[in-house]
Parts: sequence; structure tokens; C-alpha cells
Amino acid sequence: MPIYEFKCSKCGHIFSELRNFEDNSKAFCPKCNGESYKIFSKSVGISFRGQGFYITDYKKKNIEVKDSKKE
Repeated sequence: MPIYEFKCSKCGHIFSELRNFEDNSKAFCPKCNGESYKIFSKSVGISFRGQGFYITDYKKKNIEVKDSKKE
């Protein structure tokens, strides 16, 4: 279950709740019991894994260099 952040429309208090994906019920502020709305987190972490992401931000391709000289 994900953790959602809410902001109270009455007092501005920001709080978090662990909720199910299907739970669409209203959230209420734990301080003033005012109706709250869902906000999106400011920091989102991403991780690139594998070779080449750190240097070029792209995955390295396996390229074979062939000799183009003809005999």
C-alpha cells in the first residue's frame, strides 16, 4: 500500500496516510478535522542501473568494429 500526502484546506497542515489503491474516501486533518486534498511529493527518486547510464545516460550498445579493408 502506498503512502499518500494530504494538505488540509482549512489549516494548511500536511500529513501522510497509508492507503489502499482503491480507497477514494475523503481524508480529514488530524489537527482540525478539516477536509484535506491529496498532494504530490516534491522529491522523486529514480535509479539508472546497468552499464553506461552514469557516463552517457544511455545504455551501451554492443557494437563490433569490422575492418573495412578488402584484399
